Amino acid sequence: MKKPAALSVAGFAMSDLHALSSKLHAMPKYAAFLRAINVGGHTVKMDHLRELFEQMGFASAETFIASGNVIFDSKSKNTKALERKIERGLLEGLGYEVATFIRSIPEVEAVARYQAFPDLDADGIVLYVGFVANGPDEEATRRLLSLTTTVDDFHISGREVYWLNRRALGESTLPGAKVEKMLGMPLTLRNVNTVRRMALKYSPDAKSQPDGKDR
Repeated sequence: MKKPAALSVAGFAMSDLHALSSKLHAMPKYAAFLRAINVGGHTVKMDHLRELFEQMGFASAETFIASGNVIFDSKSKNTKALERKIERGLLEGLGYEVATFIRSIPEVEAVARYQAFPDLDADGIVLYVGFVANGPDEEATRRLLSLTTTVDDFHISGREVYWLNRRALGESTLPGAKVEKMLGMPLTLRNVNTVRRMALKYSPDAKSQPDGKDR
C-alpha cells in the first residue's frame, strides 16, 4: 500500500514550512563578553553566572568556558540596552561592576574570520581579541600603536582590538591595564582560538560542536 503523500502548500512540504516558521520567530542569539570574571580575585562559578542571566529574563543562557562568556537569546535588538541591563544585573548579583560587551553571533563569526595579521599559524604566535564598547578614535589608536614592539603588535578594526604576541621573540611585559589606559576605555581580552571555537559552536550553519563545554 502506498504511503500518503506529505502535505504541501504552494509546493512546499509542511515540514519545510514549520522549519521556516521556527527560523522567522527565533530570538536573536548573542554573546556577552564579561570583564573581570575569574581574574583579580573575582571568582564566579559558571552555574551561578548562568542563573543570574536567567534571573534577568534571558532565554537559553549558557556559559562557554570559564572566562566570562555567556551565550543567550533575547528579543531585543538594542545591544547597548542589553549591555546596560546585564551590567546592572551583575552589579546587583555579584556586588561589583562587570563591564559587558555584547556581540551578535554573526559578529562573533566575523571576528573569528578576520585576518588582522599575516602568518598567524607560525610557531610562537599568540593573538588576542580585545572587545570594547565603541571603536577607538584616532588619538586612542595612535596611543595604542605607540606600544608596538618586536614582541607586541596591535591592530584595530571597529570595536575589536587585535593584540599580536610574538612569543618566539620574547615574553611580553605589557600588562592589559596599560592597553586599557592607552585606549582610554575598558576592554576584555580573549584568545582568538576561544572566539573561533565559539563561532563554530554557535553558528546557525554549524555541523558539529568543538570542545567548548559549558562549565
